[in-house]
Amino acid sequence: MYTVTKLEDYSPAALDMAVRELLSALDSESKGVNNKSDWKNFRDRWMARKNGILTQINDLWLKAAPAAAKREVGQRVNELKTCVTDIVETRRAIVESGLSKDAIARVTGVEARIEVGQIVAETRGRRLELDQLDITLPSIRRPIGAEHPVIKALNEIVSVFKAMGYSVSEGPEIETDYYNFEALNFPPNHPARDTQDTLFIAGQQSKPLRDRLLLRTHTSPVQIRTMEKLAPPIRVVIPGKVHRNDAPDASHSPMFHQVEGLAVDTNITFCDLKGTLDHAMKALFGSSVRTRFQPSFFPFTEPSAEVAISCIFCGGKGCRTCKQSGWIELLGCGMVDPNVFEFVRANGYDPAKVSGFAFGMGADRIALLKYGVDDIQLFFQGDVRFLEQFA
Repeated sequence: MYTVTKLEDYSPAALDMAVRELLSALDSESKGVNNKSDWKNFRDRWMARKNGILTQINDLWLKAAPAAAKREVGQRVNELKTCVTDIVETRRAIVESGLSKDAIARVTGVEARIEVGQIVAETRGRRLELDQLDITLPSIRRPIGAEHPVIKALNEIVSVFKAMGYSVSEGPEIETDYYNFEALNFPPNHPARDTQDTLFIAGQQSKPLRDRLLLRTHTSPVQIRTMEKLAPPIRVVIPGKVHRNDAPDASHSPMFHQVEGLAVDTNITFCDLKGTLDHAMKALFGSSVRTRFQPSFFPFTEPSAEVAISCIFCGGKGCRTCKQSGWIELLGCGMVDPNVFEFVRANGYDPAKVSGFAFGMGADRIALLKYGVDDIQLFFQGDVRFLEQFA
């Protein structure tokens, strides 16, 4: 009968020998367990809290070990606890399965735990609690996520302009009035500065107007920030999330995504702008798409234009989507107003020497067109059944 003795030698070799002796005794005693009564005695002998063998090795080996050896002893004691627990539970599963003595004899020992699981599984209708690893079963696969349709459309737009030599620039979503309005040539009484259109951060009334914080209404502030950092020539595309005080409906959301672009160099003309956007629209919607430019107004561009593409659903013949017009308005653009360059003149943007164009489009609107969705709210409701269609 195995008895735990106090260790005199705590060298790794001596510890390994003591562990082998204990495991040999565990294996030998487990073979004699043939019924529930035997198993209870076996469990109590090895796992009883007061005087079980596991408790004894914890007291006589680990607690009595010198400080320098406690780590080595602790590792082995923990391994022995796991091994003893496994063997005791394995014997219980075998006993409760109702296997014959011959069958029990074939599945004894630490090395046979996998075979135990196979034999016990054959006894249907009995309560089994054997915790085992069956390497023949397929692993649990976590579903791999996919890009959100809006982000997918946004990345596709960015890739089109990156292919034309544009770099990507980003900026903060919480902006100051200066970058969001003042430096973009918005006059102080412009309607966009009103709380009915813009979401301002609370508690800003005591600050000067230009320092008040707000949720940016467009990604245009990044244009100013980029020109402050980089001297011309520059060509950047700016993706990001923006916020406006809009009531949510099928075509509006208080939060949406934009992609803006800015190109500044010497002798940039409106023809460069038209050629750039025409190429981009064909890359996004197909080579048969035509573009149309109509005069418009934006505070930061002069002249300005609204860009429409021929309806991708009816080919320009007229349908419900394009309201029988054959055209779908998609984005705004224009030549950078010289007043905007005045805010960054010190960094080389002399309006008498450089010119540039800017454009901006909603990634959400383009996603609606590309994927045939008729309600923008569907993109933000988090319904996986809807979103997984675009994976």
